Formats: sequence, structure tokens, C-alpha cells
Amino acid sequence: MKLLLILALVILSCDNSQQEVKPSVDRQVRQVSYNGVSVTVIIDQPVAKELDVLVVFHGTVQFDSNLLQAATTALDNFKAILDRKDMMIVSVAYPQENLLFGDGIQQAEVALLWVKHQASQELGIRVGKIFLAGHSQGGYMVTRLNTMHQTNGVISNAPGPLNLIYRCQLEESGQIPSGAVCNKLRNEYGSTVANPAAYHQRSLLNFVGNFKSDILFVQGLNDSPIQMYSWPTFREDVTACTNCRGRQFLEIPGGEHGALFTSPVARSDFNAFINSR
Repeated sequence: MKLLLILALVILSCDNSQQEVKPSVDRQVRQVSYNGVSVTVIIDQPVAKELDVLVVFHGTVQFDSNLLQAATTALDNFKAILDRKDMMIVSVAYPQENLLFGDGIQQAEVALLWVKHQASQELGIRVGKIFLAGHSQGGYMVTRLNTMHQTNGVISNAPGPLNLIYRCQLEESGQIPSGAVCNKLRNEYGSTVANPAAYHQRSLLNFVGNFKSDILFVQGLNDSPIQMYSWPTFREDVTACTNCRGRQFLEIPGGEHGALFTSPVARSDFNAFINSR
């Protein structure tokens, strides 16, 4: 009888433990809003009551129909190099197709403000530290956001375009194929010769001051010639900033555009930056 009772208790204990098992991560696509502006995000949420958050931004896409795929890829790429498994990742599908370059900053800002002010209530958690990370045009976005709002830290990989005057001049002269970014700017402002100020205003070289949080820039030194043409100037201007929080530069010899995701050194510095704040 005692043996049967013990077996029954063991079986009951096993049944209860199976019923209490929960998925370690919940991923959802969600439309979030702040001050009447909306943006689509993908949320990768571990099961916990209190979570630090990494808000990530993808690179350039030609059509907005590809935004969700780009945001998913960005989420997966950043998650793959993030050592911590207890951080929520929010990947932002900010629009591009029907906007002048840079205007997607409004939706990018909405995602950050939603995480700061509304995510806790809507997701039933307590948001702890908030970090931003972006690749390529996503790096452009997080660098600009760092001039607007304070977070716990920002990581920007191969941010750009750094210099739209230079890039669009190459297109105007036929040295490189025409692209949607410069075509839209030219239709709006005329050529880079006629209106260089308008192109500079949207270049990342125009956003090199007033960083509100520490920022880590990662740049592969074997990136495209267009990127590398302006990188030394960008680095010099950011280094000279007198009203910025801490700035770190990690240059990867032989690294290409996605150096943050392929270099063990970059991965190590990425995690060290987050873990030290």
C-alpha cells in the first residue's frame, strides 16, 4: 500500500510539473503607438516579470512589403550575438518606401517611447534598462535617436549613409547606379550642386553632437568605398564632440558591412558594452 501511494505521488508530481512548464520565449508581431503615431514591431519576450530591453533597427529595404522580413532578420542577428538570454528584444519595422530618407525617424522614435512609457503596462512586465542597436540605416537611426532621448546605451554598426552629398553626386555623375534614396531627394530638392544643404541636413554627418547616452560604433574597415570615404571624417567629428556622453569606436580590420555579426572581437565588445551599464 505504501509503495502504491508513493508511486501515485510521484506520478501526480510529474503531471503537475508538466502542467507548469511555460515557453521560455514568446515572439509576437505588434502594432504600437505613441502620441498618435504607429509602427510595427516584433517582440521577442522571455518569461519574466522584469526585463531589460534591446531595441533593434534593420538596414535599408527597397519596399515596405519587406519590412517584417528585415525586422525579423535584424532580431535574429542581434539575438545570435547577445550573450544574455534574459533580455527582451524589440525589432522595429520602420517604414522607408514612401518617405524621404531620414523621415522614418518618427516611427523609430515611437518605438523607443513606447518601450519607455507603455510597454510595461501593455505587456504586463517591468521594463528595466533600455539599449538601442542598429545596423546600416538602422545604425543611422539609433545614432539620431541618441541625440533625442537618453537610454542606457547605444550600439551602432556601420551607420549610414554618412554623407548623402557624396553618395548622390556619384549617382548624378553616373559613377554608380541610381537608387531610390537619391532619386527621391533629387525630386524633392534638386541636385546636390543646386541644394547641397538639404542633402547634408539628412546625412549622419549632420548628427555628430549632443549624444545623450554612451555609444559604441562598430565599423568594418573593408566596408564599401562609399562608407569608408566619409568614415574618417565622421569619426573625427564625433570624437571632437564637446557635449556628448561617452563614445567608443571599434574598427575591425578586414571586416565588411556586417562586421558586428561576424567578428568575435565585435561580439565580445558588444556584450561587454551592455553588461557594463
